Amino acid sequence: MKIRIFVVVVLAGVLAACGSTSTPRGDSSSSQSGRYSISQDRAPTAPMDPASIREVVPEPLQRTMAGNRSPYTVNGRSYRVMATEEGFQQTGLASWYGEKFHGHLTSNGEIFDMYQISAAHTALPIPSFARVTNLENQRSIIVRVNDRGPFHNDRVIDLSYAAAWKLGFADQGTALVHIESIVPGQQLLLAANDAGSAVTTSANNVAATDLVAQTAGKYLQAGAFSSRRAAEQLSARLRDLTSRPVFIRSVQSNQQELHRVRIGPIIEQSEIQRLTDLMIAADLGQPFTVEE
Repeated sequence: MKIRIFVVVVLAGVLAACGSTSTPRGDSSSSQSGRYSISQDRAPTAPMDPASIREVVPEPLQRTMAGNRSPYTVNGRSYRVMATEEGFQQTGLASWYGEKFHGHLTSNGEIFDMYQISAAHTALPIPSFARVTNLENQRSIIVRVNDRGPFHNDRVIDLSYAAAWKLGFADQGTALVHIESIVPGQQLLLAANDAGSAVTTSANNVAATDLVAQTAGKYLQAGAFSSRRAAEQLSARLRDLTSRPVFIRSVQSNQQELHRVRIGPIIEQSEIQRLTDLMIAADLGQPFTVEE
């Protein structure tokens, strides 16, 4: 009789295990620890090789239901996936995840690689792209969202270790960041006044793109730098202040390349004054008006 009871208990345990379902990755609670070979997350034991980190380039998306089931529940809390990421912005704490999850499946079935740039978000569609700016040092990168998390009330995004390393906060664990969604193929059309021609450029690749446009409006020049990186850092901060196009015009001056950061075109004088006041309040200097 004791043997029969033992067999019944074992079979019940096996059936219960088979009936359980895994939840999305996102926190390090004991409920998740059984899925991974180590209980606490940690940084890679091998040093990072900057040359091996591939830049994320937004590309046309193909989405399935994988990772996009909505609503979904984790640790008793319900989350919803956004129907579209267009126009999404968010500011809050970012954290990172690394060796504990390395080599495991993300929420959409891809393999997580802590040595490459990716991200987890509770609500952005999967996959999607976003620009993440570390507000503590103004470093900015583009990430590809392919996972769910972080499921902590005080954090808004979880970055791969490589992404956190690029943003300069891998050693400290968390950082205050700004997230801005990127919609591949979204275009910004700048009307021109020279025989009605136009220049079209990707609105979401402006950090690496020089816009050249002749328009009837004016431009605010926010700064001029010999360092391209410094110009890109200022551009990233300006995009937090305005939805107007922010671009870098590079020119040769006294046998040196100069990178001018400009906003525009702007037709309304009231908007020029408003942006000027915003820049001064944000301690970004005193811009001045220029014409192309």
